[in-house]
Amino acid sequence: MSDEPENLTLALLRKIDKKVDAVDAKVDALGTELRSDMQSLRADVASDMLNLERRLGDQIVGLRRAVVEYHSSAVGHGVLLNEFEERLRRLERHVGLPPETH
Repeated sequence: MSDEPENLTLALLRKIDKKVDAVDAKVDALGTELRSDMQSLRADVASDMLNLERRLGDQIVGLRRAVVEYHSSAVGHGVLLNEFEERLRRLERHVGLPPETH
């Protein structure tokens, strides 16, 4: 009678051991799959970051170009206004008008 409980306990322990081994194998497989997914996500993020950097670089170049064009235009207008004011002063002197405050 004492052999039966030992065999029963041993049989239950063996069943538990098999189940633990099966769960362990599943966990190992999931870990491998997870590592693979992480590598894939890293590659996707790196690719997205490079694309974003390129697009932002293109936008920055366009913005710089627009600023340079605007600045050139604004400076050009400033030169024209200065020339206009100088011409107005010469006319005022020529006609003998008192200079206006500009």
